[in-house]
Amino acid sequence: MAGAGAQPKVQSFRDLIVWQRSIELVVAIYRVTKAFPKDEIYGLTAQMRRAAVSVPSNIAEGQGRLSTGEFLQFLGNARGSLHELQTQVVIGRKLGYLGETQEKQLQDVSLEVDRMLNRLLTSLRS
Repeated sequence: MAGAGAQPKVQSFRDLIVWQRSIELVVAIYRVTKAFPKDEIYGLTAQMRRAAVSVPSNIAEGQGRLSTGEFLQFLGNARGSLHELQTQVVIGRKLGYLGETQEKQLQDVSLEVDRMLNRLLTSLRS
């Protein structure tokens, strides 16, 4: 039996808060990019959606791997996609596709996910 204050065991990637928050980020990205100009459908819209979807997808795939080393590699991929998305949000704002409030909300959630990924990476390395 686990001691008082013990963390519940992760049974699935769905149990990871970082995965849950990154799914929320994907939904937010899809919602805001819906209003992007139609001529961006194969440009920035597609790039942002692909980068956003890559974050929880890599977390899930990595958690399903057999070794910690593989999980770390996939978490690194998720972090790279997240940074790509953060850059694309800035571009969307500079092009006038996102308002200041939208940019801040997206960046706030992405920075939260980034911190969570960094903590998970650190804990798995130790």
